[in-house]
Amino acid sequence: MRLIQTLAAAALALVTSFAVADEADKAIRETLKSLAADIPVESIEKSPFNGLYEVKLQGGRVLYASANGQYVVQGNLYEVKDGQPVNLTEKSERAGIAKTINGIPTSDMVVYPAKGQAKSHITVFTDTTCPYCHKLHEEVAELNRLGVEVRYVAFPRQGLGSPGDEQLQAVWCSKDRNSALDKMIGGKEIKAAKCENPVSKQFAMGQSIGVNGTPAIVLEDGQVIPGYQPAKQVAALALAGAK
Repeated sequence: MRLIQTLAAAALALVTSFAVADEADKAIRETLKSLAADIPVESIEKSPFNGLYEVKLQGGRVLYASANGQYVVQGNLYEVKDGQPVNLTEKSERAGIAKTINGIPTSDMVVYPAKGQAKSHITVFTDTTCPYCHKLHEEVAELNRLGVEVRYVAFPRQGLGSPGDEQLQAVWCSKDRNSALDKMIGGKEIKAAKCENPVSKQFAMGQSIGVNGTPAIVLEDGQVIPGYQPAKQVAALALAGAK
């Protein structure tokens, strides 16, 4: 009899927990919708901090909210373990960004494979009109030699409809994207017939994970490195973050 009572109490607690979570989910979504209708919420779950919910946005960014939706916070949540701070927000965001970026089909990218066995890969948001993107591109061969595959995605930094956008679309619509990108970055004009391409989609994806300039390098583990860094430094970070 006592076992039945215990199981019944546990079941009731579980149902209550689900009901509270559903109410919190609804309240938080309503608040975010009232603030900005275009906030793309992927999931809402309890955070390790009692009473605070973690709101994961599409792309990997994270917000926090109270169960009633009256309080919304953007910032880092730390857990102190053995006297050491652990950035839970960064950890969660990296996982979300990694899932988003590593989910892009390589057929939608311009890929420069590693020489020999690939030890890791980086995904680079690039713009053919960006001088530092040119500088990084000059070191792609070195990254490949060090075992890092370089995957390019498009990010017209001056927005859709800009010269960079037109150039990137021409690259992505070329039969040989690698050759087209090499020539475009080398200052040569290329022509390609208009086609369906992922440039605008990749631009929006970059914005969703916080990219606001180029080059923006995303490591395999979801860490975002803004701006140019030398090949050896990028390779060291990429190999350290490899799964």
